[in-house]
Amino acid sequence: MMMWILTVYSEGKIPALFEYNTEKEALDAFNKVKGCKILSEVIYYNDTKIS
Repeated sequence: MMMWILTVYSEGKIPALFEYNTEKEALDAFNKVKGCKILSEVIYYNDTKIS
């Protein structure tokens, strides 16, 4: 499973985190937001089966 996280930092406030399912959604939001921001791709490897 993969998701995109946009972290937005505002002066004097707690960082805001936004989750997106696709890279396109994340990039669109990233380009619209002003200020200090970080876009991260997160890959979850919890699809393993234990027998």
